[in-house]
Amino acid sequence: MQAFNTQVASALPSEVQPAVLLCDRHPAGDIAFTVLDANLDSVDLSYGLLKDRSERAAALFASMGIKPGDRVATLMGKSADLIYTLVGLWRLGAVHVPLFTAFATPAIEVRVAGSGAKLIVADDSQLEKLEGLDYPVLRTSGLESLLDSQPTGFRACTRSINDPLIEIFTSGTTGTPKGVPVPVRALEAFNIYFEYGLGVREGDVFWNVADPGWAYGLYYGILAPLYAGRSNLLLSTGFNAELCWKVLAKFGVTNFAGAPTIVRSLRAARPAGVPGLKIQRASSAGEPLDAPTIAWSESVLGVPVRDHYGQTEMGMCIVNGWAPEALATVKPGSMGRPMPGYSACVLLEDADECAPAGTRGRVAIDIPASPMMWFSGYSGDPERTAARYSADGRWYFTGDAGSMDEDGYIFFSSRDDDVIIMAGYRIGPFEVESVLAAHPDVQESAVIGVPDELRGEVLVAYVVLRDGIQGSETLTADLQKLVKSQYAAHAYPRRITYVNELPKTPSGKLQRFVLRKAESLRD
Repeated sequence: MQAFNTQVASALPSEVQPAVLLCDRHPAGDIAFTVLDANLDSVDLSYGLLKDRSERAAALFASMGIKPGDRVATLMGKSADLIYTLVGLWRLGAVHVPLFTAFATPAIEVRVAGSGAKLIVADDSQLEKLEGLDYPVLRTSGLESLLDSQPTGFRACTRSINDPLIEIFTSGTTGTPKGVPVPVRALEAFNIYFEYGLGVREGDVFWNVADPGWAYGLYYGILAPLYAGRSNLLLSTGFNAELCWKVLAKFGVTNFAGAPTIVRSLRAARPAGVPGLKIQRASSAGEPLDAPTIAWSESVLGVPVRDHYGQTEMGMCIVNGWAPEALATVKPGSMGRPMPGYSACVLLEDADECAPAGTRGRVAIDIPASPMMWFSGYSGDPERTAARYSADGRWYFTGDAGSMDEDGYIFFSSRDDDVIIMAGYRIGPFEVESVLAAHPDVQESAVIGVPDELRGEVLVAYVVLRDGIQGSETLTADLQKLVKSQYAAHAYPRRITYVNELPKTPSGKLQRFVLRKAESLRD
């Protein structure tokens, strides 16, 4: 494993061939992914096979009129087809737009329309969600035969390191989801986290459980392993704690990563664990990790789960790293220190200058001192982009609050905004509120996150009904069903409280923090 230092700089030339970086330069016989089914039968995808299938995929997409720079969305589960599709797109120079398979039609449409996608590649199980949408769709049920009919030898496209590989959408508190272009040069940053943060080493059996429809699964379950020439397990079924335990044991997983809710689910299913585990390193990201889970992990898994911090906009940047030179004492409650290539600071609440040690303030990235920082702004949204930066352009505001101690460890305090993080997934309350507003009985609503032992947070909605309408269990069930069908099955409000009015500022801006405070007093 390479040694890292804070003076990390880019080693990539100004133009590269992404498919070469991610596939062709690795030994053909090495394994890129091991795909597992519900019975835990496995199929290995070698780099040689991936090169062949992705060349055919690139030829297929080119024959359909897709060109370098075009956006192509995928509504696909974890599978060999997904990997062939992604590397084929990058070989062609196209830009991947990931769609989480739990999304309902409206959430899919806003992302496809926002990206200007020319094509959607979708699993047959997802096709019903695309009915009525005016976009070309490529079904994966016929993909294998289509690839077989294509020629090999498609030449890898050359791209600038500032050209996008991905356009991924991140939810915010207001407005529609924001498109985040992920440039080619982000691969270096992903690799640093992969080796320094996760500590993935030669010979590891690595498993990132996260779904590639979200940043952590895509960046560090697909791109980082490909760039490093390492292997990752892909479980093609939905998450199940018992199945997860079986994968850990049967495949001898040595390096495990996922959201805290995954670890809490393992704990709930089997508090005493299972015999024969070989885990040497375990990592968590997406939401703060609680101390009892860390203690349980150390006792049952044999290692503590290390907490890491990042965002869709920049990937991971503050970590309790697993690299040998990062193995200093992990401070309870801390999300770690900035990893190589990044410099972070906690700014005063009312000024763009670093706060004294132990003082609560705004967590920010020092851009001139962070050569691996790759975020350049939201697609076509200069106003929301500008809000992320200080007036002089030096600081990137994460939107999170915390404190830094005298040793440079950063402690998460709270989110400055209202984004809800449930099971590692970012949920914008505005999107859920928009769905609730579509119900004829709803006048307005506010959605917040409340603590949940298993998922980190769950959604709670406060709803103002139209005149003459009374809240009822039947109405609550109808509203929950509406959110499940129109946004995402996992993101419905677990509880709905009917109120006469919502707390607002004199200018009419919703004050969700007042509702969160009220919820805390319930406990």
